[in-house]
Amino acid sequence: MDCTLIGAPLQIGAGQLGCEMGPSALRIAGLRSALEDLGHRVSDVGNLSSRAFDEIEHPNAAVHHLGETVAWIEAISASAYEHSQHSMPIFLGGDHAISAGTVAGLAKRAADKNRPLFVLWLDAHTDFHTLETTASGNLHGTPVAYYTGRAGFEGYFPPLSNAVPSENVCMIGIRSVDPAELKALSVSAVTVHDMRAIDEHGVAVLLREFLEKVRAADGLLHVSFDVDFLEPEIAPAVGTTVPGGATFREAHLIMEMLHDSGLVSSLDVVELNPFLDERGKTAKLLVDLVSSLMGKRVMDRPTLAG
Repeated sequence: MDCTLIGAPLQIGAGQLGCEMGPSALRIAGLRSALEDLGHRVSDVGNLSSRAFDEIEHPNAAVHHLGETVAWIEAISASAYEHSQHSMPIFLGGDHAISAGTVAGLAKRAADKNRPLFVLWLDAHTDFHTLETTASGNLHGTPVAYYTGRAGFEGYFPPLSNAVPSENVCMIGIRSVDPAELKALSVSAVTVHDMRAIDEHGVAVLLREFLEKVRAADGLLHVSFDVDFLEPEIAPAVGTTVPGGATFREAHLIMEMLHDSGLVSSLDVVELNPFLDERGKTAKLLVDLVSSLMGKRVMDRPTLAG
């Protein structure tokens, strides 16, 4: 497969600085060579940058860095549209606000191909706030609301050419939802599987059901992977840790199933904050997980006994 690595070092959508170093950490941890070892053709176009911007005021005084975020969304959306034409774009975040741009651009590309876009959201949070409902003002909590076409972004975020239907979004690993998000999700068609659902049914059952839906629609599948999806003990390098996340094996199982499906056409890896890591522990794990998504098998992994 042809893969394109694209750095998106946006960090002003979050409350804690440091994830602008995420793309560099993933590169240093050997992402490109890991994918090339699996036989993929990999190009790295470096890090994106945003245009000059003016600050934008919003009636919700908590909202911050709105003008800068809008400029980044424009740049990331254009890149996603461009690089999804002939390759699999892999976006290296940066905070989860980048997905407002990646999904917007990918949805436009999917429309060109006359195929529906589906999104698998692997995250502790639903990120379903609008500009009006966010109490923190951190815009990494808004991308899903934006790209599914919820009201409240008009006149601020870039106009969407193609919104993703809510029923095409599946969230797995959720365990931190604000009241405003919960209210909005209760009347939404978004599929939300919290950690209790994983405990009760197992992640394979939940994921398989969604993949069957994507396949039946001949859809393109975008995977957006937030570090806080994982249990903090195995992935400490994130500013929004929430206890009780996915285990090492659950995460690898998801990635292996995604590879087996043959449906994934694009990927985000977001919220890696190397400043909070332990000797590159989280970055190395993410490289290993992306490798699983791209075809690395359990039998390929060396063991101490081997």
